[in-house]
Amino acid sequence: MKLIRSTTILAIRHKGDVVIAGDGQVSLGQTVIKHNARKVRRLYHDKVITGFAGSTADAFTLYDRLEEKLEQFNGNLMRSSVELAKDWRTDKMLRRLEAMMIAVDEKTSLLLSGSGDVIESDTGILAIGSGGAYAQAAATALMTHSDLDAEAIAQEAMTIAASICVYTNHNLVVEKV
Repeated sequence: MKLIRSTTILAIRHKGDVVIAGDGQVSLGQTVIKHNARKVRRLYHDKVITGFAGSTADAFTLYDRLEEKLEQFNGNLMRSSVELAKDWRTDKMLRRLEAMMIAVDEKTSLLLSGSGDVIESDTGILAIGSGGAYAQAAATALMTHSDLDAEAIAQEAMTIAASICVYTNHNLVVEKV
């Protein structure tokens, strides 16, 4: 998988709740050009939450394609994601997209990449973007050593990631299924 240097997206499934958190920073090279972008979105009648890391135009293409697949497969996130990954790998235009995506619903949490990856977490935590490893490590520690709920863990883990990663800021969007 390619490291996307542009953001931090974190998904947490904990104590019956599912959340995705994303920061708002948009960088162009070493310059911050936007502070409050919305990289977390709801799809399919607000039943699926997604977050992206990478090129904005590519992310919008992926959102549209995933929404089409969700409509085609009646909201089945796993099936829709597998079909999107197949298209992503084989379609000439999609193959060039530089983005990664996390998608969650009530039952499933998935990481999707242009390599054809459709990865479901064993731990209930998924993270992508340049600050993803920091957010994932913080969330893992907080899930293990605190009584916080999923939303509080996401907020705290993202705050920690933003204090370490220069491509991540403190302007967070958190969505809950």
